Amino acid sequence: MPIYDYIYGTVDKNSNTLYENSVKRNEESPNVVHLTHLTTPESIYHLRLGFAYLASKPYSSVWYLWLLWPVTLWFMVLTKIYRRTFVVERNRFDQIRLQTWAIPTYRVQGEELNRYGEVYVKKHPQLKVKLVDGSSLAVAVLLNSIPKGTTQVLLRGNLTKVAFAVTFALCQKGIQVIVLREDEYEKLDKSFGTKFEDNFSKSYSSCKVWLVGDDFTEEEQRKATEGTLFIPFSQFPPKKLRKDCFYHTTPAMQTPMALENVDSCENWLPRRVMSVWRIAGILHALEGWEEHECGYTMCNIDKVWEACLKHGFQPLRVPIQSKS
Repeated sequence: MPIYDYIYGTVDKNSNTLYENSVKRNEESPNVVHLTHLTTPESIYHLRLGFAYLASKPYSSVWYLWLLWPVTLWFMVLTKIYRRTFVVERNRFDQIRLQTWAIPTYRVQGEELNRYGEVYVKKHPQLKVKLVDGSSLAVAVLLNSIPKGTTQVLLRGNLTKVAFAVTFALCQKGIQVIVLREDEYEKLDKSFGTKFEDNFSKSYSSCKVWLVGDDFTEEEQRKATEGTLFIPFSQFPPKKLRKDCFYHTTPAMQTPMALENVDSCENWLPRRVMSVWRIAGILHALEGWEEHECGYTMCNIDKVWEACLKHGFQPLRVPIQSKS
């Protein structure tokens, strides 16, 4: 530790010059930027610039962070004042340079950021940067997470772009989609017309596979039968209430070992597991695709899935059982 060299007069006179020369380099321009934002007030401590110990593990609530509430409140005020993004992670995959930028807003403030980016494409039609929301890869991962031989799937949660797309794909495969709420049933029926009306049902007594998203309530979760597999289609996982059921992660895949500098976890995902929304941007760069994937536009699901496997990303096959 340098402090002892300063105390005992053994500091190398060239140390400062060597350090200054070593940090001089041109700023790298990334090929792919993943935009993220804070979720809960204490989530800032789980970034690499917070506590490295927490960043290296999947996100979980720890009691001692409550002792830092004065500091946490100060950070919340600071995010309202300092409105610029900042780099939280740099990676490299083959010849692709990756960066993760954090936007200083929280989940409750970030609704506008999560509307698929179509507004930016319309506002800037000559935009050279390609916007990718990862919906097609999310659908591909969800379809491959459903156990083979499944004939019924229950859908519950806010009907997003991903929810509509995965429902359409399931109906094409002849899998019956069960919907709990009348308003959701009407939206799907209106969207697909009479083409798949025989594929929809409201009876869920024996359904063992549930696709769930935001607005999935605890009461609805308790109605599931023993052994039910919950597969989230949203970016946030449901609270694990059932010891007798299985919980899949949010749409994600195992990263190849060629991905460098992975020393932190992405939210609640294990180390070296990456969300599909982040992987999709990497695939766009690797494959040289020129189209946007935002708004209501989606890439070919089979093409995206095959490209993902080709580059070494692997599906997560084992669901996580609740330990609560």
